[in-house]
Amino acid sequence: MSNKFKSIETKYYEERQELFDGLKRLDRRAFMRVAGASAGIVAGMGLVTPASFQLVQVAEAQDNPEKPKFTFAYISDTHLYEQKLNDRFVRSILKAVDDVNALDPQPDFVLFGGDLAQLGQAGELKLGAQILKSVKAPVRMMVGEHDWFLDMGELWRELFGEPTYSFEHKGIHFVVLNSIQEKDFWTERGLTPKERMQIVAGLDNGIQSRFEVGAEQRAWLQKDLAKVDKKTPVIVFSHSPLYKYYKPWNFWTDDADEVQALLKPFEKVTVIHGHTHQLLTNRINNIHFHGMLSTAWPWPYAPEGLPSFTTQMNRADPFSAFDGCGDGRMDVLEAGLVNKLYNLWERNPITVRASYLASNGKKDAPPRPKLPTY
Repeated sequence: MSNKFKSIETKYYEERQELFDGLKRLDRRAFMRVAGASAGIVAGMGLVTPASFQLVQVAEAQDNPEKPKFTFAYISDTHLYEQKLNDRFVRSILKAVDDVNALDPQPDFVLFGGDLAQLGQAGELKLGAQILKSVKAPVRMMVGEHDWFLDMGELWRELFGEPTYSFEHKGIHFVVLNSIQEKDFWTERGLTPKERMQIVAGLDNGIQSRFEVGAEQRAWLQKDLAKVDKKTPVIVFSHSPLYKYYKPWNFWTDDADEVQALLKPFEKVTVIHGHTHQLLTNRINNIHFHGMLSTAWPWPYAPEGLPSFTTQMNRADPFSAFDGCGDGRMDVLEAGLVNKLYNLWERNPITVRASYLASNGKKDAPPRPKLPTY
């Protein structure tokens, strides 16, 4: 005789199986069903519904007379494991995809900010590629170190193309860089690809070299920018920040000064980066920097070197898998700079306006959190 009553564990594993069965045949209809199953489990865990982009848009329209030239959204740092090991991060990326698919009007494109995978495994990257197919807007891909150092980018290139490229969109010159290259620390030590990957995936080990864009890519950037008028706004996507943020951790990009020198002749430059999993705002001369949120987990702020323009995040709730995480949106203004919206899933959204950085923090400062920062 069958048992009519199911334990919480049984229900969870049935819903988990439904989630992964749905991922195998993911199209728009299947995505809605899978995302719904995920949301149901999230609600069952006592978590709140993520902030609505739609409500944010309405609220901002009332306060902000600046009309964006266009908008793009972002999802970043999903750190997917193979589905047989962990589905927590799968539920997070589904939540983010649902957020950006609900935008009305739709963004011109969605930037994926790198670290799709956790350890560069084929199952991780292919799972991420399958989920991103359900994004309605075109997706622009950027590579992170977690995607790269198992096979030195071989599968990532096969799935998504070359990691360094540029494109024009509505009068803006966009550049996408692979900023997570490292000097060879593995050959002399006889490390396996898996050992190399696990070392790079750490935050503060002393073995790996610091990230860099590298001489070859800097030469490509110089040649690419040579054809661009200096009055044309330039927006650069890099996984690691293109400035030097706390060398003991792998937040540091070693040749950031050289890259900044190539961008210095342009009047309006914005760099959007992932990797740090934080609200992070910086300005160096003519370059505005914005860090993106992760959907996987928030990193704490480094003990020194935090840019002074940063509105620090509240201390994340250790009992919530989604606190400190989220996705976001960039409104590209007529002037070519961006208003950056952080869509924090369990906190109020935060906007860092272009005018805040352009005025060196004298105008439109974002509200400071009332809870302790981290």
